[in-house]
Amino acid sequence: MNYKITVDGKQIDLEITYNPVEIIKPKKVAVFNQEKLICESLQNPIDSPDLQTFLQDKENILLIVNDGSRNTPTSIVISAIYDQIKNKNFKFIVALGTHRQPTQIEFEKIFGKFYTEFKDRIFCHDSQNDEMTYLGITSRGTPVKINSEVIKADGVIVISSVEPHYFAGFTGGRKSFLPGVAAYESVEKNHSFALRNEAKILQLEGNPVHEDMKEAAKMITTETFCILTVLDTNYKVFYSTSGNIHSTLKNASVKVVEVFVPEVKEKADIVIAINQPPLNMDLYQSQKGLENCKSILEENGIFILVSNCNEGIGNNAFYKLMASCKSPDEVFQKVEKNYKLGYHKAAKFVSFMQKNKLWMVSEIEDDILEKIFIKNFSSLQKAVNNAILLKGKDAKVKLIINAGITIQQITNN
Repeated sequence: MNYKITVDGKQIDLEITYNPVEIIKPKKVAVFNQEKLICESLQNPIDSPDLQTFLQDKENILLIVNDGSRNTPTSIVISAIYDQIKNKNFKFIVALGTHRQPTQIEFEKIFGKFYTEFKDRIFCHDSQNDEMTYLGITSRGTPVKINSEVIKADGVIVISSVEPHYFAGFTGGRKSFLPGVAAYESVEKNHSFALRNEAKILQLEGNPVHEDMKEAAKMITTETFCILTVLDTNYKVFYSTSGNIHSTLKNASVKVVEVFVPEVKEKADIVIAINQPPLNMDLYQSQKGLENCKSILEENGIFILVSNCNEGIGNNAFYKLMASCKSPDEVFQKVEKNYKLGYHKAAKFVSFMQKNKLWMVSEIEDDILEKIFIKNFSSLQKAVNNAILLKGKDAKVKLIINAGITIQQITNN
């Protein structure tokens, strides 16, 4: 049977003749007026005064926005609040965490029509060089150092979106502070908790990474108003919630589960997971597609991750560690002995590789991936043909169209 699949905006043909294939997608949602949805949430905030009341006595406002690794509709949110902030003293900080600075194209994508007007008010967080303010230490031992611009402001508006996150449970809300505008050492300590079993996708309660982030956010005394959106598969807003930074996250996460966690009755021998932009930019980001979809693969199965990785490896601490080892077991030993930021990524990779095969279809050179135990293919068809040769014509195949935001839930039926 021929399947027409969209990969990075281009349609390709995939032929799978005999094997039963289940195509897994998030649920479809109705199309809404995006700005109207956001405005309605601003008028009906959760556990907070509305935005107009919040802004009344604010003179120095900082707006925290996401970088190019998220599809957050920042420009639409700005449009919804424009009239309320235009006469105020305000500036934007891009919450890079430890990511690279946005490209010019990404800046224009983030801010849309407002980029030209506001570009002199836009700053990027630098986790290693910006002035930081020390706020204390969390109960888990994370030193909380936050960009001093947050402390200098008398009001902060957080603009973010909520998606599943492979070790923090969900993106959005408190992540705009830690890791978003936190010092490198704060991020490194917090992310070390990703090695724990409780640091799971879709889990907030009992998740040490999330709870540490939440505790850090509560140390910030600057008044904060949070605007969160949830997007459909076409990256359009279908839900928005505003107000308290913690209440809004809890509220939005429920909507994420309703749409992006389809039920699957049985596991597969071969899983094909396609990462769509922007999570296909590099290997560091692409790994999220593996984490989202690995639960539906039978042990000793083959996972084919389709992600062009046109920017290469990305943050490469995990790659250097894996490439220095002769086996996945050796990687684990080094991670546990001397954790560094990024090593959680290596641990997640090798925990999967100990029981399964990980193949990729990417632009990364074959020998670069071979050094970290990944087999690369030049085309999806070649990868699938090889997988079927190994697993047989009766092997069950599952195809996930947007692996970066789709998490499968195995039912007991």
